[in-house]
Amino acid sequence: MLMLGFAGFLGLLKILLMGLAAFGLADAAFRREDAFRAAGKQNKVFWLIILGITLVVSYLFSVLAMLPIAGAVASIVYLVDVRPAVKQISGGGGRRSGGSSSDGPYGPYNGGR
Repeated sequence: MLMLGFAGFLGLLKILLMGLAAFGLADAAFRREDAFRAAGKQNKVFWLIILGITLVVSYLFSVLAMLPIAGAVASIVYLVDVRPAVKQISGGGGRRSGGSSSDGPYGPYNGGR
């Protein structure tokens, strides 16, 4: 019974690692190529290949093998380091710094005054 619980835990961990790789792959696919170069974080094709290999390896091998662990590290590096830098360069950081929620495309909205 203990081994069944451990196998279930490893299955959940495998799904989590595959989810990280799939999210990173989808995110990298929709980012602009020039944002990767501007952020100085390799290039888009490099990250697409690395994250694609990570997704396949985490599907094919056990979580306790060396390749899925290396893939997990690559996914975490992309999500923690590369994604925020590329997102900031491409302007996907949410709210603009120094702006107000009442700002329009040509400046602040003052209610028709």
